[in-house]
Amino acid sequence: MTRIAHITLSALALAGLSGCVGDTAGQGAFKPSYGGIQTVLLDGDLVNFHVAMTGARDRTYVDAYARCAAAQYALIRGFGFARHVRTSVAQTGGNWRGDAVYTISAALPRGSATIDAEVTVRDCGAQGIPTI
Repeated sequence: MTRIAHITLSALALAGLSGCVGDTAGQGAFKPSYGGIQTVLLDGDLVNFHVAMTGARDRTYVDAYARCAAAQYALIRGFGFARHVRTSVAQTGGNWRGDAVYTISAALPRGSATIDAEVTVRDCGAQGIPTI
């Protein structure tokens, strides 16, 4: 590959990546505001998380906020894992609310919706998503 072709491909790659930040599909700059987390211990290892935020593009952002809360809560309680049970999301205007339930455990629980709490908390920090 020639030097000019390499520079052109690099410039195209950077241009493609720049589309991932800020304006996505004409939706404007992504500026979420995390409104807080309420935690309710339901029974032993079953925990309910209520999260609120504005600026979410869709429910996946609310899901991620609740997942980050669950991961941090598991670590605070001395557990290494959590398993997602359910999440309900509601939107009113620009206000999003999530109502999520997770189980926490010391050992990797069965099921496909499990999270490693330590890895998840680290990823949340890297993405700028607050935890408890």
